[in-house]
Amino acid sequence: MKRFLLLFSVLLAGLSASAQKPFTTGNQRWADSVFARLSLDEKIGQLLMPRANTSNAPYDRDKLTAWVRDYKIGGLVWFANQPTRQTAMINELQGLSAIPMMMGEDLEWGLTMRLDSTIRYPYALTLGAIRGNDDWFYRMGKQIGEQCRRAGIHINYAPVADVNNNPNNPVIGFRSFGENQTEVLRRATAYMKGMQDAGLITTAKHFPGHGDTDVDSHADLPVISHSRARLDSVELFPFRKLIQSGLNGVMVAHLSVPALDPTPKQATTLSKPIVTGLLRKELGFEGLIFTDAMDMQGVAKHFPPGVAGVKALLAGNDVLETFADVPSMFQAIKSAVLSGEIPMQDLDEKVLRVLRAKAWLGLDHYQPAPLNNLLADLNKPTAEALARKLAEGSLTVLRNEGGVLPLKNLATAKVAAISVGAPAQGPVNPTAEQAMLLNYLPVDTFRVDVKTSAEQLAAVKAKLAGYDVVVVALHSPFMRSANAWPEANLKLANAFVGMPNAAYLFFGNPYVLDKLPGIEKSKALVVTYQETTVMQELAAQLVGGGIGANGQLPVTVNTQFKFGDGLTVQQMGRFRYGLPEAVGVDSRLLNARLDSIVNQGLDAKAYPGASVLVAKDGMVIFKKAYGKHTYESNQAVRESDLYDLASVTKVSTSVLALMRMQDEGKFRLDMTLGELLPEWKKSNKASLKLIDILTHQAGLKAWIPFWQTCLDSTRASGWKRKTFSTEQSRKYPIAVADHLFLHRRYKKKLLKQIEDSPVNPKQGYVYSDLSYYLYPQIVARLAGENWEDYLKNTFYKPMGATTLTYNPRTAYSLDRIVPTEYDSLFRKELIHGRVHDEGATMMGGISGHAGLFGNANDLGKLYQMYLNGGEYGGQRFIREQTIKQWTSYPFPVEVNSRRGIGFDKPDRKKPGLSGPPSAGPLSFGHSGFTGTFVWVEPQDRMMYIFLSNRVYPTRNNGKIGQLNIRTQFGEMIYQTIRQSTQIAGF
Repeated sequence: MKRFLLLFSVLLAGLSASAQKPFTTGNQRWADSVFARLSLDEKIGQLLMPRANTSNAPYDRDKLTAWVRDYKIGGLVWFANQPTRQTAMINELQGLSAIPMMMGEDLEWGLTMRLDSTIRYPYALTLGAIRGNDDWFYRMGKQIGEQCRRAGIHINYAPVADVNNNPNNPVIGFRSFGENQTEVLRRATAYMKGMQDAGLITTAKHFPGHGDTDVDSHADLPVISHSRARLDSVELFPFRKLIQSGLNGVMVAHLSVPALDPTPKQATTLSKPIVTGLLRKELGFEGLIFTDAMDMQGVAKHFPPGVAGVKALLAGNDVLETFADVPSMFQAIKSAVLSGEIPMQDLDEKVLRVLRAKAWLGLDHYQPAPLNNLLADLNKPTAEALARKLAEGSLTVLRNEGGVLPLKNLATAKVAAISVGAPAQGPVNPTAEQAMLLNYLPVDTFRVDVKTSAEQLAAVKAKLAGYDVVVVALHSPFMRSANAWPEANLKLANAFVGMPNAAYLFFGNPYVLDKLPGIEKSKALVVTYQETTVMQELAAQLVGGGIGANGQLPVTVNTQFKFGDGLTVQQMGRFRYGLPEAVGVDSRLLNARLDSIVNQGLDAKAYPGASVLVAKDGMVIFKKAYGKHTYESNQAVRESDLYDLASVTKVSTSVLALMRMQDEGKFRLDMTLGELLPEWKKSNKASLKLIDILTHQAGLKAWIPFWQTCLDSTRASGWKRKTFSTEQSRKYPIAVADHLFLHRRYKKKLLKQIEDSPVNPKQGYVYSDLSYYLYPQIVARLAGENWEDYLKNTFYKPMGATTLTYNPRTAYSLDRIVPTEYDSLFRKELIHGRVHDEGATMMGGISGHAGLFGNANDLGKLYQMYLNGGEYGGQRFIREQTIKQWTSYPFPVEVNSRRGIGFDKPDRKKPGLSGPPSAGPLSFGHSGFTGTFVWVEPQDRMMYIFLSNRVYPTRNNGKIGQLNIRTQFGEMIYQTIRQSTQIAGF
């Protein structure tokens, strides 16, 4: 820590030595020439920045126009508004002013503090929890500065340089970077420099320091009773160093500080010893000095507006801001100047300082802010990505007994998530953190609020006792201070404190932890500092193992939770979920292109709906559902819906299992089918090698229409004996349709047909399903475990990929499963929740070539494991060398095969035939007959999933192939990644 402080001191010294005086780089000649022709009224007007919003309306056009016309005001301070409306009004008023005005706004955590439809950066206290990463704060300042200038704003009343060391502070609190003056300075300096480098005037506030008070200066005049020595070492420390680093604006607070000025009820704003003596002379500040809002009761309670304004100027302030009575303020100042109370020299110095600031802002060549694309420019995805990264960096883990977080043992953990006190305006269920957590594993969700009865609370708690882990989200919309929490909310939160199986996520002001006795004994406790959707999602990703945590408490809560506390938690290598910009991809380009491709298929009726996922560098950057389950249905496709994966089953089950068997020494690619199935030693397939079978070079038939071999037109049923029945019974237990059931022993006949089928070793490459019927039997023997159990226990459950399943009707309601084809020939019904492939359904829905269902998110985990070289979630499933072997070309280009071992690969002679045209030689994947597709590109660390039911209502619909939807979808990903060269990932 000492070494860090030394390095930081050296950095500050360098900044101080190189920092320019404020506003020296502007067009001084313009400032001087304007000043030379100003009348007294115009000079006074330059020092006034009244409140632009003086009623419940966004603004009063007539009043503002009159102020500009009659009083020549130098600027305006804006409050709540809509960006386009505010900027349009700014442009209009600027057009009326002979001298361009400075527009100011209080935008501490970005434009969203005052303007809707804009990006929310984290609160200062949240930023105070981030360890290091000063560049992030600088970039935030730069982005906010650029957004302000784009919207016509020139002054941001930030950064807050107050050192908040009073838990009961009702006005600063979460607006401060924390209780440590050095940490406050680090963040404030980087934030300030970013904004100023973007051409913005900043105003460090609230001088001389508003952090240690329990009175809100909006309501009264707080008293800071510390000694001068204490003020120098704590409260004044950030301001002094910021000034040395080139700060160009300061806002003076309405405080009473007897150690600096003993005058009773004298607000610092009105104190010449403080504003001129301390700030201007002792600290050497040469920039603009702004008052805090002149309509705040800290000053307005003791003096009429005009009197307070005159006193503020006499104290040494340059600009009076945020008041509504312009006529009174103007007349009082003019009278004071004419009477000599305000010396003309003092007035001129202030006016010239304002004009030079305007020249530095470039207002000597003022141009109105264009309204076209304003909202898009204010909401650049790169800015949103940085805001998310800052939020992620703040996550603070205060307890993690036994490494509870991230969740381990997804295969066996029984997990619940309860939302306690979530804001009423949110969705009924689930909340944002619950929805995100469901991406990692099945979770039972609960929700309670202050309206929940005592009996209901008891019933919920009784249910929660039966879970291994309960993720308890304590929601807090009351950010101002710990005292802001209503008793009912505290009582509700405390009802769930102390649960032995709980991991707590606290969304709110950390000081509230002191009002939750017993929470210090929690097995796991995460603090996120504020109640936002982004914070909820990030906290859930931490629990799920997608991201880690390295935040620290920026304040001391009590003896158990002190400044600097915070455990480091490593992410587990599971999926992260975020914006494309976080991995260097242009989201606007990506979203537009992928939406266009999928919607093209919807418009052409290539499929009624689709669900897709794109991941890069282990982060899911695009996950979306489109369309409906069927053309006639009102059921919209959801991201969690299950699709029939068709032949994607091959590389998601059979190939997966055989690679694992190879790793365990139970299987070799040079083995013959006779070795694996001794009962087939006399078969014509006994000598076939698995390497040839899996690359479709062994001479097997492409497929056998098994159901057609069961037809018998001479029988009333239409079926041969011991094949099908319209009634389910012990002999006919296998439901292939609602009213069609297969004989229990027919599977043996089906496998016999495969055994007896011809082999043509000269046919070369022919894609065949037949061997995949055999792998469930082969793997079950090798593994000593039922095929489906083996797949789920070995792979799917440990990955949290629990929707990957056969026969999904047994576990999911039909509204979660997307239908496939209406089978008018064999099953004579809509295939819904049963495998589409006829052969697989005659195997009881379970085969190695078809039958697997799942959603895009869970399927993506499996293919991310492949992309990771066999690892996912901190667990190795397949050796990396094995995956490289199976996903490589096993034959030279002269052999007419585009196959890896089991996997499909780019056609080396016809790029774009089997994969995206830009696919590299290391890439691999597979397609499915129902309209599914998976593709992995190691070169770009990218993989994508495309799920659709293109066979609805009939398989004769080939538009998905004719339009190359699935490969073009991938091509757009490739192109976007390679064109996003200007996007800086995190």
